[in-house]
Amino acid sequence: MSNADLPLSGFTVLDLTRVRAGPTAVRQLADFGANVIKIEDPDAGGADNSAFDRRMGSDFQNLQRNKRSITLNLKAPEGVALFKRMVEKADVVVENYRPGVKHRLGVDYESLRQINPRIVYASISGFGQEGPYRDRPGIDQVIQGMGGLMSITGLPGQGPVRAGIAISDSSAGLYCAFGIVLALLERERSGQGQWVQTCLLQAMIAMLDFQAARWLVEKEVPPQAGNRHPTAIPTDVFKTSDGYINIAAAGDLYPRLCNAIGMPELVTHPDYADFQARSKNRDALHKVIGERIATRTCTEWIEILNQAGVACGPIYTMDQVFADPQVKLLGMAQPGGGDRGLAAPRNHLKGHE
Repeated sequence: MSNADLPLSGFTVLDLTRVRAGPTAVRQLADFGANVIKIEDPDAGGADNSAFDRRMGSDFQNLQRNKRSITLNLKAPEGVALFKRMVEKADVVVENYRPGVKHRLGVDYESLRQINPRIVYASISGFGQEGPYRDRPGIDQVIQGMGGLMSITGLPGQGPVRAGIAISDSSAGLYCAFGIVLALLERERSGQGQWVQTCLLQAMIAMLDFQAARWLVEKEVPPQAGNRHPTAIPTDVFKTSDGYINIAAAGDLYPRLCNAIGMPELVTHPDYADFQARSKNRDALHKVIGERIATRTCTEWIEILNQAGVACGPIYTMDQVFADPQVKLLGMAQPGGGDRGLAAPRNHLKGHE
């Protein structure tokens, strides 16, 4: 599929974003064909606000893929004037400044819509465009803590643990990109642009999903559950004779697991015969299953359990992830500007090729 055949190929996006959440949002648009022009500060010196984000480094290259760039000094009147001329023919502007900065520069939504009423303007911030926290810096780990994720991540009693990825940044970027596409779709009907807003804190709380619902609906404060699913029992990391595997065998999968590991008596054992019993006696159940799993290798158990239709899988290091044959088939690593990079999710568009 050529770039011209991609669904966003007719749209021009002006990218004022930095760091991670904003570039993630714009990357989604670029991956699906949008003509993205990244506006960079001439004083950036080849880095995107971090010594670890050097222009030719893996993180910068991954975040900025499929984009073109120019340098433009928006602190100078002539730079702003040039930017506004670009806005006249653009479809989307995306920024993740602190809320007051865009107004100070004169590149806020109200200013730009006077130039182009069809412009879709998207803002990502740490805490929102209004409120007592509006001017606080939005740092992923801080948001993970304030959004509740760190209180439910990690082993019971371990203390707060951050997720291994910048999940509030990434999810805010994805929500923003979805909002932009919806605004472009609505513009087809109304002919007018609009201001799309999201923030890291909103995105983080939205990602809590059923854990947030446990509090909102049932008034239950979810605790840390470690590698055990809070409600799907038995689901855990189990030690084999040569490593660890994940096994998820709740509900109808439970009898399959018991039979596959050669312990059919666990199906009808009164301590484990139904969900309530398994929930009450989870520790004992996981212990007895764990003792059996420890007798064979990861490879042996994965073969046995998959044949039985039990959800399971290895726990990969990053190099093993990209060596897996299914990952290779999905094309998640593609040739890029350097060696290889993460692929745009274009496989979903195969029906249009």
